[in-house]
Amino acid sequence: MTTTDATTSTPTSGPELGIFLPIGNGGWIMSETAPHPQATYDYNRKAAVLAEDAGLDFIMSMGKWRGYGGTTDHWGRTLESVSMMSGLAEATSRVKIWATIHTNLFHPAIAAKMYTTMQQISGGRAGMNIVVGAYAQEFSQMGLWDENLDHAARYRYTEEWTSVLERLWSEDSVTHHGEFFDLDDCQSRPHPEVRPTLISAGRSPAGVDFQARHCDGSFLTADDLPGLRKVSDQVKAAAAENGRSIKTYSMCTVVLGETDAEAEAKRREYGRGADVEAIVNMKTSWGLPLDKALSMTAAAPEDEAFQTAVVHGSPETVSERISELVEETGIDGLMMIFPDYHADLPVFGETVLPLLRPASVLEGVA
Repeated sequence: MTTTDATTSTPTSGPELGIFLPIGNGGWIMSETAPHPQATYDYNRKAAVLAEDAGLDFIMSMGKWRGYGGTTDHWGRTLESVSMMSGLAEATSRVKIWATIHTNLFHPAIAAKMYTTMQQISGGRAGMNIVVGAYAQEFSQMGLWDENLDHAARYRYTEEWTSVLERLWSEDSVTHHGEFFDLDDCQSRPHPEVRPTLISAGRSPAGVDFQARHCDGSFLTADDLPGLRKVSDQVKAAAAENGRSIKTYSMCTVVLGETDAEAEAKRREYGRGADVEAIVNMKTSWGLPLDKALSMTAAAPEDEAFQTAVVHGSPETVSERISELVEETGIDGLMMIFPDYHADLPVFGETVLPLLRPASVLEGVA
């Protein structure tokens, strides 16, 4: 079935497909032997244009404020998400533009104005990935981490933050006195002509509840396909209970080769150079004890180098595995990571996408 997305005139068939841009050096593979995208606007601009030219549906970037060191200095250099994506909104014409906001760094009145501006630049393609913020070291270096806010309190904070944001996008004057924010006759005009898409991630009950009441999209992870089906169904059911609908997305890294054997050799080579120090530092940033982070990494560092599930093989195999992933889980979209975006995206568009989508649909985005 072919549908038309509400924020663009682009016909899409099957799942929405997009890329997670390499806004930090090293991209998404923590390895000395993998391609090492640089954290530059030029690199990301080319990747975004290639994604659009290939026929993909969206581009997204994370927000990251501190790297993980190691021999690769992984994510030691990063760009700011909203600024970069605003530039990419000008550089593209069709793909949806999703940038990340950490609610503990940006006041909702500031974020409201930033995204209204991006919505004008993009012609209605902007989306906000709302992150509650759980990496204490990133924010404590700025003096902006409140240790008194536990997980539940951070979601109360983000719930209030989002409610204020939505009011600022639709009301001429907002007066609000809540647990975390005080606004008196706060004005944020103009309002966006099209409300930016709201996206979030998280599987906790508080996270699912937040997504069900506010978000248009939910990014999910699980240990296996049945688990991903379960959490996708859970989020959609929670949204339905609130009289809303929501799309669910997941992520994977795509390693392409002309043959399955060639792709497997690439995957092994990328894993061979795993930056163990950076991987361990990443895991401790999640709050894991050092001994557990070390033991988890030591078990299979070649797999730990990849931050997502890996889909690898020939174009035919990759197409089959992506189709299986989507069909067995019921997700609506997939955000993909590529080792070398500049080299891999044209190949994906030429060899894999035609297997996933009818030619008549691809002609509509050419």
